[in-house]
Amino acid sequence: MSAETQVKAKPIPSILIRKLVFSAMFLALCMVLPYLTGQIPEIGAALSPMHIPVFLCGFVCGWPWAMAVGAIAPLLKHFAFGPMPPILTAVAMTFELAAYGAISGLMYRLLPKKKWSIYASLVVAMVAGRLVWGAARFVIAGLQNTTFPLSAFWAGAVADAVPGIILHIVLIPLLVMAMERAHLTLKN
Repeated sequence: MSAETQVKAKPIPSILIRKLVFSAMFLALCMVLPYLTGQIPEIGAALSPMHIPVFLCGFVCGWPWAMAVGAIAPLLKHFAFGPMPPILTAVAMTFELAAYGAISGLMYRLLPKKKWSIYASLVVAMVAGRLVWGAARFVIAGLQNTTFPLSAFWAGAVADAVPGIILHIVLIPLLVMAMERAHLTLKN
């Protein structure tokens, strides 16, 4: 082959490799964290440990990467590591976590780089993700010829989730600020 006909491969930008590595790490954390809290199922479910890495991925890697991690994590955990979460819960969580990742990353990218932006991005993503979860549960219930009343949505999205909501609002902004100070957020 002559020099003129050889196609030179373009190098992959290092930022893409870093985002891929960070996203893989966040996905791995989605698999591991539920085991740390899952020893007491009531506490584990209430703290929503799988949500933490997805939110962090949104802030660190950006919305497309976090949406992918959120969409993969629940089903991967179900099929690779056993029946938790149950399949229908995993399906609803797939949509919920994908929304968390996409919205937290997108909001954080669009808002000014201030501390309040972290909180605003997180809260908007939490509300939107819970609405997406409710819509997914409603559709799943309809496909099963059952119902998903507003009281079930309120219980699952708010009342039972209060410990996780508090944990996320306290922990995630602190972790994001620490990662920013350490220059571990990937801006491109």
